[in-house]
Amino acid sequence: MTKSHAVTMDYALPKDGTTKNNVVRRASLAGGVGSFVEWYDYGIYGLLVSSLVLVFSASDMSTTDSGLMLTYLGFTVSFFVRPFGGVICGYLGDKMGRQKLLAILLLMISLATAAIGLLPSYASIGWAAPALLILLRIVQGFSAGGEVSGAGSFVAEYAEDHRRAVVMSPLVMGSFIALLFGSLLISGLINVFGTEAMTAWVWRVPFLLAIPMALIGVYIRTRIEDTPHFQMVKANKRVVRNPLREVLSSKRHLKAIGLAITLPAVNGPGYYILFVYMPTYLNKVMHFQQIQSLMVTACGLITIIATIPMMAWLSDRLGRKPLLVASAIAMALLAWPCFWLLTLGMFPLACMAAVLLAFAFAGHAGVIQATLAEMFPTNVRYSAYSIGFNLSTVIFGGSAPLLMTWLIGMTGIASIPSYMVIFTAALTLISTLYLKETAGKPLAAE
Repeated sequence: MTKSHAVTMDYALPKDGTTKNNVVRRASLAGGVGSFVEWYDYGIYGLLVSSLVLVFSASDMSTTDSGLMLTYLGFTVSFFVRPFGGVICGYLGDKMGRQKLLAILLLMISLATAAIGLLPSYASIGWAAPALLILLRIVQGFSAGGEVSGAGSFVAEYAEDHRRAVVMSPLVMGSFIALLFGSLLISGLINVFGTEAMTAWVWRVPFLLAIPMALIGVYIRTRIEDTPHFQMVKANKRVVRNPLREVLSSKRHLKAIGLAITLPAVNGPGYYILFVYMPTYLNKVMHFQQIQSLMVTACGLITIIATIPMMAWLSDRLGRKPLLVASAIAMALLAWPCFWLLTLGMFPLACMAAVLLAFAFAGHAGVIQATLAEMFPTNVRYSAYSIGFNLSTVIFGGSAPLLMTWLIGMTGIASIPSYMVIFTAALTLISTLYLKETAGKPLAAE
């Protein structure tokens, strides 16, 4: 396998060191920009839930938990579609290659996002409005299901073995930069136009921005060839006839998929509770002003964006397991105290809590995508990676905002999100004990 790997690099990348590094940097940039566009499109919905609940719910529901639950239904439904998107895109990606498919996915989610910005309100067309909203969220979910594993496979297959997590870090940072940009954009719009205008029409602006972003992202993704590892598999005629059958009929792959479901368990609450759900939690449950809620989230986002490259660098040198273990322990220990700080209703303490949780989560976020990519061989990587990670996201992430809203409304206990973080952190910690160290090792071809 080592000999085959050497052939891969000579086959697809220039032999000149400087040119080769430039190609790797372009692949890393393409992953980062694509991730930014994809997750801006996907995450802006969560950041705007406070406004969307007023636009797409009946007037007697818009100020109640029922309206919020209805709006979060659109959030949750999109997650249940993700495994289907992951399976279909994984099959196509392992058969046809990664590059063209990723450009198509980016265009698909951007068009769906822009369409949300053009939807009539509930007051205009009644229940057809939330129904169309949920339909477009399904399209977004399908695209997102193929994005993470496809982009992760793409960048990992370009990266050097000894610095794979560092090369992949822009891909991971892109999703958080997208949320930060969205938070700051919405905060700026509220400051300029006011809350009433935000509900009336300004909420459409962030969704419509998806079109120019898509043009930039698709352009960058189509300017780089498919990955050296996939090109080698294709040249050696090792492309699997049916990647899904290959994955699901192999005990080795099934075992790895099982680990790929539980290992990133804390990734779901870490991303969707700490960053996507947090503005709504602070606004609706803790009664912070909407702009304060967004700024607290922005503090956490700035922290994790700044910290991810350092964590990726450490994992390339110390290994994936030490970072995953340390992050899981830190998340479990900090979750309850930090959510308790949020319940005090004080803006500075809320910002401190967001920063602490973001720093703890960075050790996981900066490592997990490289780890998952390294667990599977090139000929089935996209398919297996998609199945494992998307199922994990559905189980531990997608239902989190809806579940948290329901549980808090039923029990009145504001610290409930911390218990989900603790539970998933413990599951990630246990799963890491079964992980074989992959840092610095060549990617398997088959």
